[in-house]
Amino acid sequence: MTPALRRLPLFALALAVVAFTGCGKSSQPAGAMVAVGAGGTTAPFKLTFQLDWLPEPEHGGFYQAQARGFYREVGLDVDIVPGGLSAAVKEQVVTGRAHVAQSDSTGTLAWQAEGLPILQVGAVFQDVPSGLLVSADSGVRGFADLNGKTIIARPEWPFLKFIQQKYGVTFNVVPQNFSVAAFLAGKEAIQQGYSIAEPYHIVKAGGKEPRFLSTWDAGFRAYAVLITGKKFAREHPAELRAFLAASARGWRDYIDGDPAPAHAALKAAHKDNTDDFMAASRRLIIEGQLVTGRGADGGPAQIGRISRERFATHLAQLEALGVLEKGKIKVDDVMTTDFLP
Repeated sequence: MTPALRRLPLFALALAVVAFTGCGKSSQPAGAMVAVGAGGTTAPFKLTFQLDWLPEPEHGGFYQAQARGFYREVGLDVDIVPGGLSAAVKEQVVTGRAHVAQSDSTGTLAWQAEGLPILQVGAVFQDVPSGLLVSADSGVRGFADLNGKTIIARPEWPFLKFIQQKYGVTFNVVPQNFSVAAFLAGKEAIQQGYSIAEPYHIVKAGGKEPRFLSTWDAGFRAYAVLITGKKFAREHPAELRAFLAASARGWRDYIDGDPAPAHAALKAAHKDNTDDFMAASRRLIIEGQLVTGRGADGGPAQIGRISRERFATHLAQLEALGVLEKGKIKVDDVMTTDFLP
């Protein structure tokens, strides 16, 4: 089961990007092979990648890149470390135990406001697939209908305050425990969740397909991001670029090609990954255009990309909500496109 606000990579050198889009001749970015071993042979760079949650299809592109050998091709030996409720993602990155990690940009901005030396360098999903699951029998059709309702969610979730201010509504919040049992108990149930996970589990448990009120439809657009330590970015730019490029290639291959390599690896990494769940979650990722983005700018070229403008808007929203102190951090201090193609 995936908690809704927990978590949330990609790119690099032009040769690698051209290769995975099918336009070039080589998938090996210059300078990616770094360590030289005995006898003059080139040894792969050992890179640790920390997940935000237990391995699931939301990490499919990384497992595809690993299973298909994309990381090895660019000179990396990647160790994918499962996450969970006690993953301590920020501590792993800050201490250097993890070179790169997945998170969500809302939470990462808060860490950066604390002064942690972290950079946001790429996107996993163009929008974090979080929002409110609404019972199929409920009369709630939009955010304005939430007035007076009870929502099962994390009380500290900034999105709750955002929709209260934007839509002028008030509601009660009951802390969630990441189970769908309470959601199944009543026709007016409303619960924080992930669009690519909880709906499957609700239907599997005998409930009706819930409606989903997404954060992005309300204009609260956080990325599922890749983060790294500033020290690692400064000292290992070629390896970071290589990882992002190979990961982007993995995501494209996962959503456009045969996901079997990733799914076999995901089943080995997490026993609860059934074939049925992985197929359903991957389908929802594709239908939601989470990797490629929506609208005129969406498409394969958008995989992994982040924008300064999006960060500026989200930062201003969090300041307006009082989640972040105004002027505490600036966009150019928290994100960079230097490692994007």
